[in-house]
Amino acid sequence: MVRLSSTPPLQGALTYNPGIVSFTIARGAPASAPPSATAVVDKEGLGEAVATVAGNRERWANTSVGERIGLLERVIADTLAAAPDWVADACRAKGIAPGTPAVGEEWHHLAIVVRNARLLCESLRDIVRDGHPKLPGPLASGPGGRVVAPVFPASVYDRMLFAGTRAEVWMPPGRTAAEVTSEQAWAYREARAEPVVELVLGAGNVSSIAPRDLLYSMFVENRVVVLKCNPVNDYLAPHWERSLRALVEGGFLRIVRGDAAAGAYFVGHPEVGHIHMTGSDKTFEAVVFGAGPDGVARKARGERLVEVPVTVEGGNVSPVVIVPGRWSSSDLRYQAAHVATMLANNAGFNCLATRVVITSAAWPQREAFLDALEHALASLPLRQAYYPRAADIHAAFLERHPDARRLGKGGEGTLPWTLVRGADSRDPEDPCFTTEAFCSLMAETALPGTSASEFLDRAVAFCNDTLWGTLCASLIVKQQRDAEIAAAVKRAVRDLRYGSVGVNAWVALAYVLNACSWGAYPGHPDSDIQSGRGTVANTFMLRDPEKSVVHGPFRYRPRPAWFSGHKNSERTLRALVHLEANPSPVTLTRTFAAALRP
Repeated sequence: MVRLSSTPPLQGALTYNPGIVSFTIARGAPASAPPSATAVVDKEGLGEAVATVAGNRERWANTSVGERIGLLERVIADTLAAAPDWVADACRAKGIAPGTPAVGEEWHHLAIVVRNARLLCESLRDIVRDGHPKLPGPLASGPGGRVVAPVFPASVYDRMLFAGTRAEVWMPPGRTAAEVTSEQAWAYREARAEPVVELVLGAGNVSSIAPRDLLYSMFVENRVVVLKCNPVNDYLAPHWERSLRALVEGGFLRIVRGDAAAGAYFVGHPEVGHIHMTGSDKTFEAVVFGAGPDGVARKARGERLVEVPVTVEGGNVSPVVIVPGRWSSSDLRYQAAHVATMLANNAGFNCLATRVVITSAAWPQREAFLDALEHALASLPLRQAYYPRAADIHAAFLERHPDARRLGKGGEGTLPWTLVRGADSRDPEDPCFTTEAFCSLMAETALPGTSASEFLDRAVAFCNDTLWGTLCASLIVKQQRDAEIAAAVKRAVRDLRYGSVGVNAWVALAYVLNACSWGAYPGHPDSDIQSGRGTVANTFMLRDPEKSVVHGPFRYRPRPAWFSGHKNSERTLRALVHLEANPSPVTLTRTFAAALRP
């Protein structure tokens, strides 16, 4: 989810390539010194990390499904033990004050890691019993000859936590249901070849990404892993090692920290057979073609520096489409808070943060909604702009849009929540449409349309053809009982070329649920990688999915604890970590009690 620039870059903006370029970030010291497995700074030590996991490839291949379940159970227990120090260091590094609602965001990332490990456990138990993970419902026929796999809800706890929510994974056209089932959990069906050594270049923004990426590599793709921490958040290395101790002690995983030389060393290591990164398209190009003018020339010739496969989860100018309808005053306030959260979460440093709000120029309530959105943003405390070059990026957007609304006042090191109102949709070169503003800024643009369905069709075309990236998009629509609007929503979900689509749900739910696939829409070549290629999460182990779709209610009641500024956020999301580790009536009751506490 790390992204600071796209093509074309903003004037004056710098590109940060995780694992290739090192920054020094001012922050508090980690709670404890990192263990020896993470304190690697020289080539001899780096080589030892690769040699260790490479030397244990055969043992990993011969680790039974039952033994892998045991390892994941240890990961869950060890993550719970690591959680308090992990959260404390993350809050310290991001300038989050103890006791404030934003602390809940960091607990939520622990819940995501724990849920991911638990769902993988459940899929492995299904493999022992049935030969493949058991979906929570039958495969269905989707539009255009697609097979649609239901993946959520899978339990009574899912239904109670996310009432009215469902998710599905769409497979590419042309595959039959029998083929989808026969290819599920492919790494456990095919002859066990010697596992590949994978280099994971971790993200620098949120703490759940790197653990989730490597769990996917190990337990879905059957690889051994060297995780290279991003310098922005390498203070998490000791906490990740504590959480993933079972895999480290087995010699199947090494977690390393280092500078540009370390990243370059790993990328060029002959034992590394696959590279996965979370970063920008510039990160991908630096790895695949090299940096500087020579890299540009190699890209033009299609001449790779690395021969191994490279997957990447990159950035996105993430849209949310507001379908016009008759909304009450409370609807306007709720959805304004919803969209404000899509920017404010993690201080705006998310690849799935909404960057463009698309409204209908003919919607009578457009101005009222935008006023409510400004009010919702202004009511939130400003956050520390902890990510490198955030202030420069923010300033570059304001240079293009000096009339942008800057909301809220803060101290040194913060940036205002910023809304560019009325960006011209007829200007495809506007950086609001071409460049991900990796900071506290979003834009709004209005499209014509004499009806809601006509507007929605135009919005889909605008997203596909004008906005940069294909990672994720969201729709908010109230009148789905209207046959014309319902048909337009179905067309939109079918036609949006994004790896994840949310309907009445911030598309971040596709990331949070873990059962969905997460990654760019397939088909990007090396020469135009945009949001990347490949997927992660995907705990039902569906092979090469096209997209995930999450449907939610127009309004959740009560307001979810992950909404920015929720007064019970920390208590609720901390309780959620324990619920995800051990779903039971007791942990469910504690989670609801925390959420509803006055």
